[in-house]
Amino acid sequence: MKELVEKINAEFAEFAKNAEAQVVKGNKAAGARARKAALDLMKDLKDFRKASVEAAK
Repeated sequence: MKELVEKINAEFAEFAKNAEAQVVKGNKAAGARARKAALDLMKDLKDFRKASVEAAK
C-alpha cells in the first residue's frame, strides 16, 4: 500500500504541474496531460480505497 501512496503522490504532482501550466500559461497540451493525469489519479485513488478497506478488516 505504501507503493500505491507514493504513486498517487507522484501522479498528483504531475497533475498539479500540468494544470498550472494550462491555467497560468494557457498551454493547451498541458491541459490534455492534466486531464489524463486526473483519470489515472482517480483510478489509483479507487484502488487505494479498496486496499484501505481490506487492511482495516
